[in-house]
Amino acid sequence: MKKIALIAALALALPFGAMAQTAAPAKPAAKSTEAKKAPPKRQVTRKAAKAVEEVTPIADETNIVLTDADLAVAQRVSIGKAQCELGADVTVTPDEKKPGFFNITTKGQKFRMHPVESRTGAIRLEDPRAGAMWLQLGNKSMLMNQKAGLRIADECQTDAQVAFAAEMKKNPPKALFEGADGSK
Repeated sequence: MKKIALIAALALALPFGAMAQTAAPAKPAAKSTEAKKAPPKRQVTRKAAKAVEEVTPIADETNIVLTDADLAVAQRVSIGKAQCELGADVTVTPDEKKPGFFNITTKGQKFRMHPVESRTGAIRLEDPRAGAMWLQLGNKSMLMNQKAGLRIADECQTDAQVAFAAEMKKNPPKALFEGADGSK
C-alpha cells in the first residue's frame, strides 16, 4: 500500500517540481483592473496514470452476497488466458479469498467480477464499480465497458471454447424453428 501511495504522490508532484525550477522571480503586484488569468491546469500524463493503475490492487471489499444460483454459475466460468481478436488477451482467475469472485485483466485494466444470473443461460460476470461485464458463451467470450457502451475485447476464446467451437462446426446445433423430423 505504501508503494501505491508513493507512486501516486510522485505522479502528482512531478509537474509541480518542474514548475518550481522554471518559475521566474516574483514581481511586486501592480495595481491593475485587469482580470487575473487562472493558471493553466496540470493534467497527469497517461504514462503516470497507467503506472499508478498497474500497481493499484483490485478493491476486494464488497457488500455483494452471492446466492447459491450465483455460486453455481461461478462453477461454470472458464478460467485462464483467452486469446481475443486483434491480438488482445484476457485472463480470468478465481479470487482465492472469496469464492465466486473473479479477477479479470487485460491491457493494463483490472476488474473484480462476480456472477450474475442471466435468463439466456449465458455466463455473465459483472464489476458494478467499474461498469464492466464479461459475457461467456460456449464458443466465445467478450469483455465490455457498459458505462461507455464499448467492447474492450471481443471474440475471446480459451482452449475449451476453441474445442467447443470446432465441435459446433462438425455437429451444428438444430435450427431454432426446425421440426423434430428435420423439416422447417
